[in-house]
Amino acid sequence: ESRWPYLFGAIIVPSLIQVVILPFLPESPRYLLLEKHNTSKAEKAFQRFLGKDDVSHEIEEVLAESRVQRNTKLVSILQLLRTRAVRWQVLTVIVTMGCYQLCGLNAV
Repeated sequence: ESRWPYLFGAIIVPSLIQVVILPFLPESPRYLLLEKHNTSKAEKAFQRFLGKDDVSHEIEEVLAESRVQRNTKLVSILQLLRTRAVRWQVLTVIVTMGCYQLCGLNAV
């Protein structure tokens, strides 16, 4: 019992390591491009990650994916279940996840 404070204090070591290393890690290129709208920093981050000078294809890919995501229509669960094309797939997933909960696999 007397060593509990040491156990709780051991968490300080990884936290300090993270605080020291974190400023030297680069930002995510997707974050820089889509959230910060900073193309030049995103390009530099892509160059650092991929190790090549021409990353225009990757930047265009990320922007195209962002456009597709913005045009995606969200549906409710009821609308999803009413769609005949995906009804059986959704029900299969629901039954499978329910069986996982009931069989005790998560407890193991």
